[in-house]
Amino acid sequence: MKKKVLYVITKGNWGGAQRYVFDLATGLRGEFDVAVACGSTGALVEKLREKEIRTIEVPSLRRDVSASSDMRAFFELLRLFRRERPDVVHLNSSKAGGVGALAARMAGVPKVVFTSHGLAWDENRNFISKTLIYLASQLTFALCHTVITISKHHQNRVRGSALVYNGIAPMEFGSGEIIRSAFPRGARIVGTVGELTRNKNQKTLIQQAKNDPSLYVAIVGEGEDRAMLEQKIREHGLQARVKLFGFVPVREALKGFDEFVLPSLKEGLPYVLLEAKLAGLPIVANRVGGVGEILDKDVSEFSLQKMLEQTAALYQRS
Repeated sequence: MKKKVLYVITKGNWGGAQRYVFDLATGLRGEFDVAVACGSTGALVEKLREKEIRTIEVPSLRRDVSASSDMRAFFELLRLFRRERPDVVHLNSSKAGGVGALAARMAGVPKVVFTSHGLAWDENRNFISKTLIYLASQLTFALCHTVITISKHHQNRVRGSALVYNGIAPMEFGSGEIIRSAFPRGARIVGTVGELTRNKNQKTLIQQAKNDPSLYVAIVGEGEDRAMLEQKIREHGLQARVKLFGFVPVREALKGFDEFVLPSLKEGLPYVLLEAKLAGLPIVANRVGGVGEILDKDVSEFSLQKMLEQTAALYQRS
């Protein structure tokens, strides 16, 4: 009988952690009986259902910190684990890890795995917040049987963790015309792809365009900072040279860039940087998290098949 693996992630939208869960669930379902639980519906859930992967909604599991909703999420997960009786619970994202690790332990799950997609205490917060997040993270690590880190940089900071790089498969890229057609013919386009959030730091590209009249910037992605970025573009009169494209599939966007830029303040091991490297683009990036490891290694070292094999071996290990 196949081992039963239940993935848990806080948000059901589409980002790096969600893609990671999707790749594992779809790539390992032949070897394991897999299902995915998350706190909201979105692109991840839609893509999983298209692949006929079972999904389970945990309504109280939300990213924002709230004692009442966190307590509800804990009991929802506890009931879920007791009902599903998984052999492995694989937790992703800080909130799912925090409440999920304790619930899984109390439910008697034989193997609790947590993937750290980035260290939450690295975010720009006040000292007290960082300290509390650090302590909560250490408790999560202690409750899990295995902690996976996705870069050597993070492995060195999480004692006893197992390094498993994010991996990608070979890709075919589109022409990028959806990007190029929005700018003057012959313009040199600097582009980035990512969720529009403070950590991704797209606002610095707007500032650079303000200071450099020759710079054309394409920002691909959606997120909570969209209104703020739109306002800054209008304030500086940059509507012709800086454009927000919303969601565009990476394979259709990358060839529209002459240079890929990743100005992130915090990263784990970003898939989009692997894709930009696979597309052969010149890259400018802040060396945060595992970014330097991608820049310094050949892209062939980040294999999807290798990621699947290493993760499966961790599930099987007693």
